[in-house]
Amino acid sequence: NPSTCALRPPNDPKFACTTLQGPSTYALATLSKPTFCPTMRDYFLKRLLLIPPTLIGVTIIVFAVTRIVPGGPLERAIMEAQVMDASGSGATQSAGQGMAISEAQLEQLRAYYGFDKPILESYFIWTGKVLRGDLGSSYRYNEPVWDVIKSRFPISIYYGLITLVLTYAICIPLGVLKAVRHRTPVDTASSILIFIGYAIPGYALGSLLMLYFSVRLEWLPMGGFVSFSFEDKSTYGQFIDLLEHSAMPLICYMVGSFALVTLLLKNHLMDNLAADYVRTAVAKGVPFRQSVLKHALRNSLIPIATTFGQNITLLVGGSFLIERVFDIDGFGLLGLTSILDRDYPVVMGTVLLASLLLLIGNILSDILVALVDPRIRFQ
Repeated sequence: NPSTCALRPPNDPKFACTTLQGPSTYALATLSKPTFCPTMRDYFLKRLLLIPPTLIGVTIIVFAVTRIVPGGPLERAIMEAQVMDASGSGATQSAGQGMAISEAQLEQLRAYYGFDKPILESYFIWTGKVLRGDLGSSYRYNEPVWDVIKSRFPISIYYGLITLVLTYAICIPLGVLKAVRHRTPVDTASSILIFIGYAIPGYALGSLLMLYFSVRLEWLPMGGFVSFSFEDKSTYGQFIDLLEHSAMPLICYMVGSFALVTLLLKNHLMDNLAADYVRTAVAKGVPFRQSVLKHALRNSLIPIATTFGQNITLLVGGSFLIERVFDIDGFGLLGLTSILDRDYPVVMGTVLLASLLLLIGNILSDILVALVDPRIRFQ
């Protein structure tokens, strides 16, 4: 029946439906703007309440692993003491017997690193400090963990935010263009470039870019966030200096996500363009541009909105391999070096922050999906 909207749930006033009259046509449903019903509000409140127990589960596993695995800070201190031992015998000795440190010093080291108590008791002590805003002190930097992490935040947020904005600002229009111009030279050429970029790892591409633009042409600096004379330059000079240092890392950050976002949008948009409601709209006189941008594109953004929240972690975490290639002292490289140096307080701080961002990102993805698709109602 052309006077009935098939998409409208029965007795649901939140959905408004208008029908195009005419013989042998499908009904074109125009959904109202999404509104958050009490059920959805309760759903998101429950998701927020699940964040603390999830964080407890993640952190207690990581905390237990840091206490169980060998090669921790205590073993490193013992090894350094053995290396510095004047005897140089090289024989394997048990802790506290014939070593460069005594048993009393070994107990002091256990107390200093927090290994003198059971795992659960140590975890509860660490949790109590976290609730008071104290993440502990770094073994390597001898500074509060929060100060160590906070010093890396501006750099990671700078690269993460620009990468996120540029990726979606370029990939969404490019995906629409590839779907509309499917099997044209534009689609073929862009697909070749996208797959070549996707096949090359970001850190490998960074090495190639550095070799060509920094070593051979000497156009761009080899690494670092800014130059050593950054503070002595004018505002315009600082902007140019920051732009020169950011060009190659941003290319490496974006190249991996270009293929995923672009092709995901293109494939879903092509499916929606072949759907009956778009063909009906075009047949009824709706301009093709409006049919694509107003109707088909909105439905095609649902998978993009689903994965958007997961990029919140990348907003801060970045890629430690790219940061190492370009000598960027960011959050990702901090996490890697803390693991290699067995700096467990910093490891726990980075895990806690990354887990929190991931959980918030998942909730944000659900909110974006509900905003894009008004048919979504979380129970």
